Amino acid sequence: MATDTHAAAGHAAEAASAPGMPQLDFSNWGNQIFWLLVTLVVIYFVLSRIALPRIAAVLAERQGTITNDIAAAEELKAKAAEAEEAYNKALVDARAEAQRIVAEAKAEIQADLDAATAKADAEIAAKAAESEKAIAEIRAGAIDSIREVAADTAKEIVSALGGKADAKAVEAAVDTRMKG
Repeated sequence: MATDTHAAAGHAAEAASAPGMPQLDFSNWGNQIFWLLVTLVVIYFVLSRIALPRIAAVLAERQGTITNDIAAAEELKAKAAEAEEAYNKALVDARAEAQRIVAEAKAEIQADLDAATAKADAEIAAKAAESEKAIAEIRAGAIDSIREVAADTAKEIVSALGGKADAKAVEAAVDTRMKG
């Protein structure tokens, strides 16, 4: 066991005298720099020949897609503006057509109303003329009745007072009185 302890102590002393980390050993730096340069060149070629062209292709495809989408959006925006303009024009045309239809309907209704008014005025005028004629006949009849009543009354009054009434004299007196 003592030999094992001696051997372990020998290894510890050997490890302590070792230069330390191999990366920091100046005797190995030429080798390390060579392999570093070889590794960097290999990484450069792998990246420049394989990875970066793929990344560039993806970026170009993405840029193309974005450009196409923007162009499509511009086109759709233009179509939407045209559609809105067409809609507004159709709306204006529809309103104008509605106004024209309303004006025509008003004119037609006014014409019908004027015709109905003229017809009603004519009927009213005809009935008024008939009424005037009837009133004139009634007046004429009333005046004749008044003369007759006045003549009869005058005869009765003269008879009641004890006189004899002459029909022609009574008629003349009533006519004179009726004229004013």
